[in-house]
Amino acid sequence: MQTVFEAAGGTDGLHRLADAWHRRVMADEVVAHAFSHGFHPQHTERLAAYWAEALGGPTTYSDSYGDETTVVRMHSGNGEHDEMDRRAIACFDQALADVGLANNGTLRQVLHDYFAWATTTTMSRYHHSSADVPNGLRIPRWSWNGLQQ
Repeated sequence: MQTVFEAAGGTDGLHRLADAWHRRVMADEVVAHAFSHGFHPQHTERLAAYWAEALGGPTTYSDSYGDETTVVRMHSGNGEHDEMDRRAIACFDQALADVGLANNGTLRQVLHDYFAWATTTTMSRYHHSSADVPNGLRIPRWSWNGLQQ
């Protein structure tokens, strides 16, 4: 059976999705605030690599950039931001349409569910301080059936 990574177009498909999402969030007055301090010049490449690994693709993110602890720490210590999360998810859904991944209802739903889960669970778990994030976290894996334990 094809992985979610493969169904989403592999590395190239997820890079297109990451680029479309990034453009959407930078145009959103609420979500763009998260990037007001700046961002890595290879943000979309790194984001695509992270999503690829989470969705059943190669381990490029873990091999080259860091582990889940690294990612979660980048997103921690900023207080609660439910409105920003909600709008980031809406931008993701729009980005799916932008790159043609919304046409397959099953794939669209799995990708939406993954992004919504990651945004509201792992990326927003440590509101108070990035120092609260434990060491050694592994990138969660997501399949057609959701989170893989």
